[in-house]
Amino acid sequence: MDNFLQQLINGVTLGSIYGLIAIGYTMVYGIIGMVNFAHGDVFMLSAFIALILFMILTQLLHVGSLPLAFVVVLIGAMALTALWNWSIERLAYRPLRGSFRLAPLISAIGMSIFLSNFVQVVQGPRNKPAPQLPNHVFKITDGSAGYSVTLSVRQILIVALTVVLLAAFWYLVKHTSLGRAQRACEQDRKMAALLGIDVDATISITFIIGAALAAVAGVMFVIYYGVVNFADGFVPGVKAFTAAVLGGIGSLPGAVLGGLLIGLIEVFWSSYFTTDYKDVAAFMILAITLIFMPSGILGRPEVEKV
Repeated sequence: MDNFLQQLINGVTLGSIYGLIAIGYTMVYGIIGMVNFAHGDVFMLSAFIALILFMILTQLLHVGSLPLAFVVVLIGAMALTALWNWSIERLAYRPLRGSFRLAPLISAIGMSIFLSNFVQVVQGPRNKPAPQLPNHVFKITDGSAGYSVTLSVRQILIVALTVVLLAAFWYLVKHTSLGRAQRACEQDRKMAALLGIDVDATISITFIIGAALAAVAGVMFVIYYGVVNFADGFVPGVKAFTAAVLGGIGSLPGAVLGGLLIGLIEVFWSSYFTTDYKDVAAFMILAITLIFMPSGILGRPEVEKV
């Protein structure tokens, strides 16, 4: 029972990171019907930005307050990553928006390869370790059965940030003018433009929001694992996309739910079976779910516009 509880905590923590990345996929797909396959590498880029900012603050500027450094790194990573994604949307996606459907997809794959190779050239192919940070650990059980269940401050921070950001962006989409513009563009971009909505600006802001959430996930990834590599965008990106599809692409709660499920499946499979096939298990669950629920768990059936 103690092992189950510990793996549950680990799975929720990992799933929260996947969920934050998955929200970016689902927001972009919901509005323009495009899968931004460069989003995983934007997440990886944000992790490197966070690491560089932290090193500048602690090693060069000698900022001694870790909470202050964390806030500055988080805001800086969100701002710089959002700027990167805005540039990607303007240069690689917007010119192809009226083209055939495969053109933006090919452009997204090309941008993913570019970002991965760019970071590899600039930062090198080796793992980049982050400085060791204090991480207070709470003991939930005393270990009398031979196994202690622990909960760290980092895990609490990751889950709490995911809950707060999900609630904030759900409110933004449902109860603000920007959210109404996003929902209008999702239903019919041409009609939204006729009604006075700036479609290009709405799509750009959506890319910015998705990148900011990916940056939060990147900062949490560096804090939690303590190491980052130029190849870390591909696998988490694919799993986050899987989470978005599993939860119902186009649904913000579905993206986080899918991320939690993927994280739990991966952790429990690794704990009770083998780590060799944990990715296969996650994708197998996705395939089974889509057979019986093609729209995902919380997704809505797509209605054809005539």
